Amino acid sequence: MGPRKFFLASITTVSILLYMFLHASSELMAFPPEAAYGPAAESPDIAPLVLSPGAPPRVFDIDSYGASAGGDATKAFLGAWKDACNSSDDPSVLLVPAGKSYLLMPLSFTGPCRATSISVVIQGTVEAPSNRSVWLDGDLPDRWITFEDIDNLRVTGGGTINGNGQEWWINSCKVNKSMRCVPGPTALFFRSCNHLVVDDLEVRDSMQMHVVIAYCWKVLVSRLFVTAPGWSPNTDGIHVSNSREVSIIDSTITTGDDCISIVSGSEFVRATGIFCGPGHGISIGSLGANKSRAHVSDVLVEKATLVGTTNGVRIKTWQGGEGYAERITFRDIRMFNVTNPIIIDQNYCDSKKPCSEQESAVAISNIRYSQIHGTSSSKIAVNFNCSSAVHCDGIVMQDVSLVGKGSYLACSSLNARVIEVGFNSPYCSATM
Repeated sequence: MGPRKFFLASITTVSILLYMFLHASSELMAFPPEAAYGPAAESPDIAPLVLSPGAPPRVFDIDSYGASAGGDATKAFLGAWKDACNSSDDPSVLLVPAGKSYLLMPLSFTGPCRATSISVVIQGTVEAPSNRSVWLDGDLPDRWITFEDIDNLRVTGGGTINGNGQEWWINSCKVNKSMRCVPGPTALFFRSCNHLVVDDLEVRDSMQMHVVIAYCWKVLVSRLFVTAPGWSPNTDGIHVSNSREVSIIDSTITTGDDCISIVSGSEFVRATGIFCGPGHGISIGSLGANKSRAHVSDVLVEKATLVGTTNGVRIKTWQGGEGYAERITFRDIRMFNVTNPIIIDQNYCDSKKPCSEQESAVAISNIRYSQIHGTSSSKIAVNFNCSSAVHCDGIVMQDVSLVGKGSYLACSSLNARVIEVGFNSPYCSATM
């Protein structure tokens, strides 16, 4: 290596060290203090990954593996990942340089890795192919970028992940009823990754869901900017499935579907400091589709702001399912011009055919709404539409104040046992 290359490599290593150290330090201070009450407040703290003061990281720059701006960089990414994953040096860093844009075909970064901690530092832009025939003609998986079976992984860098999903949206059966329904790929998919940090990224215009956390444990998602047009179908911002001890903090999500969706198998999930809108709000579910058994518990959503969303905080379950959704707290939430600010729907039906009444349902219990203030664009600001087979039980309303524009707001409560603490508006009947 010549003097010039050695100098540039040294500068790169020092800049990455500084970036990771500063952001690791900020993450230590990012977790809100444990709540004084609420079931999800008892969830264990998630320890963020902190750069140790030992040897400098070994940097694997994708440009050194043949990547060039604007060209297909898939082979370079896989080559850099193979060496970073198998490196005996800790920490190990895969670098996507700043100021450049790289085309990336569908690919998987898989472990387990020899490196005990590994970072993917995206400082530039990663672009998906805009032509959806790449997936349809190639029989490719319904994911674009997948990280699987990797422990102590950090994905960060301040760069952009662009799904270029416009062609998927305009050909969606939800936009064009004459089109065949074809599920689109998820932009960023994490599966079976423990002690995971996803921090300081822009994820935009995904074909379908933007970020999925599945079968993971101890996860910190922070400072994400997730964006897609409000009309883009099924573009959930952050989707959590079958995962435990997940924190989503200080993120802005503006999409065409749920800003955050938490589905079956998820426990001890905390979302705090979230800006949501447009979109469909923050949802638990849907749960129990196709008569399946589902369970979600110990969820805390707090310090959120929702603007112009079609729902506020929602729990949605299909008839005929089994299982439970319990110990869920929504608190300290501001809403502005939100339709359906507070809603539980045990009769959810996202189907072209009407859903017939069933004799079973996912049980919903121990749900708390506290310090929720703002404006509703619908007259029914609080709607508990619960199953006649399995009633909603233990719903607590405390310091809820929602107002409308020149009209009196109402609460609709069906088959729900509601406990009112203090003054709430609108008021919900405590009887079923």
